[in-house]
Amino acid sequence: MALRKYAGYAWNLISLVGMILAVTATSLIIGFLSYEGITGVEKPYLGLMTYFLFPGMLIVGLLLVPLGAYIVREKRRRHPEEKIEPFPKVDFNDAHKRHLFIFFVVASIGFVLIVSVASLKGYEFTESTTFCGELCHKVMEPEHVAWANSPHAKVKCVECHVGPGAAWYVKAKISGMRQLYAVAFHTYPETIQTPIDNLRPARDTCEHCHWPEKFYAGRQKVFYHYAPNEENTPREINMLINIGGTPKSQHNKGIHWHIGQEVRYIATDRQRLDIPYIAVKEKDGSITEYFNTEKPLSKADVAKAEKRVMDCLDCHNRPAHIYRSPGVEMDEALAAKRIDIALPYLKKTAVEILTRPYKNKEEATATIAKDLPEYYAKNYPNVSKQKTKEIAHAVTVVQDIYTRNFFPAMKVSWNTYPNHIGHFYTPGCFRCHDGKHKTAAGKVISKDCNMCHTVLSQKQENILEGSKHSEFVHPVDIGDELYKANCSDCHSAGGQDVPGGEHHAKK
Repeated sequence: MALRKYAGYAWNLISLVGMILAVTATSLIIGFLSYEGITGVEKPYLGLMTYFLFPGMLIVGLLLVPLGAYIVREKRRRHPEEKIEPFPKVDFNDAHKRHLFIFFVVASIGFVLIVSVASLKGYEFTESTTFCGELCHKVMEPEHVAWANSPHAKVKCVECHVGPGAAWYVKAKISGMRQLYAVAFHTYPETIQTPIDNLRPARDTCEHCHWPEKFYAGRQKVFYHYAPNEENTPREINMLINIGGTPKSQHNKGIHWHIGQEVRYIATDRQRLDIPYIAVKEKDGSITEYFNTEKPLSKADVAKAEKRVMDCLDCHNRPAHIYRSPGVEMDEALAAKRIDIALPYLKKTAVEILTRPYKNKEEATATIAKDLPEYYAKNYPNVSKQKTKEIAHAVTVVQDIYTRNFFPAMKVSWNTYPNHIGHFYTPGCFRCHDGKHKTAAGKVISKDCNMCHTVLSQKQENILEGSKHSEFVHPVDIGDELYKANCSDCHSAGGQDVPGGEHHAKK
């Protein structure tokens, strides 16, 4: 009875439910914040409850308390025997009301502190990679896994996808609400489409870390490959990449000339693979227009089409979400000596198994665990007995390659999203540098490989040791096709390093 008297109008079901919700939510917030602070563990669904669900529960609970009290008071006011004035009197000489006021002040301070901490932590949580990549697990799993294995794995999603400034932050959160709805009601596409609409220009994000004016003139890079033959023969291409720089740098030439010069283009497909028109603004302000002679656009088509200003992302379109082909992954594993190069036809066999279609990851990992050892047991029984551990380890490495580059649930594999850097597996540079884009005066955008890189040396099975070549030598003689066709015409399947690699390996 004393408690009921002390509670006054708040002694009702609605207010009591509100009190229970508020106390429970407060306890859970404090408990989970303490757990996260002590353990340092940040889990997506734990964060979702701690920073959004429980604070919301606290606010609803605190709103129910006065709501229930107001309903009870209004009912009593309507009763003829009750003489209740329209507004309550606050008399601090009354010990009961004084205690209620002190409780209200202390509780309000506690509420503001808890909600403020939860709001700040909630904001921090929404900016984390855990929130971006793991909360919508199925949808974002491919991009999150690719990011975690990329050179930008230490860079938060928001640093590239949002960047600094309130305007883009608001845009990102509005877009995030639409995405949240799509995930909650399963209206998202089976495969996320790229490029992302309305992505912030690279100059507002990438150039906070990368400084085009200070790019080097060139960079030496060695590419390691392994032949799809019995010996897994090592191949090596030593190249000088002509990176160059912008007009403000000392080296106004090379690959990065493209972002130092104002270049606009028209793409007729979403993935920007088909580029029939290019316009370059010259130093004197004049515009030089290049048209694809095989797919010419009329002046009317050019006038009404959207023209994109070329920036970093037109070539570096997968800077933080990189999927690698099975062939490249096997090359890197062999180069790093993570697997035994002495296993015959290891690269060829592993790539063939990886490129088969699978319904899900479980089927893929089970097939790899079964077929790779069976291959050696059937074709190389002595190797199977002598290198049991090496084969088992190779199975683990190949399974890991699959899980990092294939995601059947979202219908995503390593080649779902074209990577425009280079030209090995996708047209890349050859989207424009194909020898088919010409001006009205006959000036052609060159397809000369030496514009971008110079071969310093090359080692492979069809090159005599000690011999030097200034031009790239293909592992198999394909004649003039080396210059007529694009690399991706044969290599887009992502398997072996030569056209018909399986045939050549058997010969």
